[in-house]
Amino acid sequence: MSDEDSLDFAIVIYREEGRWEAEMLPVALTSDLDGLIHALRQQPSMNGTIGLVAVGDEFFVALRVFGERVEVFLSDIAASWDFPLAEQALEYLDVPIPDEDELDAILQDEETALPAGDLSIFADLGLDEMELGILSGDIDLLPEDVLSSIAARLGFSEPFERAIDSVFG
Repeated sequence: MSDEDSLDFAIVIYREEGRWEAEMLPVALTSDLDGLIHALRQQPSMNGTIGLVAVGDEFFVALRVFGERVEVFLSDIAASWDFPLAEQALEYLDVPIPDEDELDAILQDEETALPAGDLSIFADLGLDEMELGILSGDIDLLPEDVLSSIAARLGFSEPFERAIDSVFG
């Protein structure tokens, strides 16, 4: 699925006693949307939880879980052909997986990624739809760099980076 040099991770972010906290989740969750949602629901938090997943240098998924409500954002629908998590995200969003002709049309424009899901997923935390669209569409940025930028914009850069460093150094 991924080569040994790629950076696959899943991280949960939540507020505890007024402070942002972040913890790594099992890497197996980078290919299991249902398991990821279940893990995010297990984390007690008054304001819900945020899940950020990077799959190699291919794509990322962002989630917000508030009890039964789940918001999902996939950075690139083209990844649905090669990666189970991207396919599961599209199915969850009820977005059709592109057929071969649609995929060819998407991949022809190598300068952009086509996202799916809720662009306003973080709007209430200060990251508007346009900025998320610009960040996720920048093909020169690796998924972990985009997620690091999102973490910085939302105010949990320090716990995010600490959690990443605890695993990847």
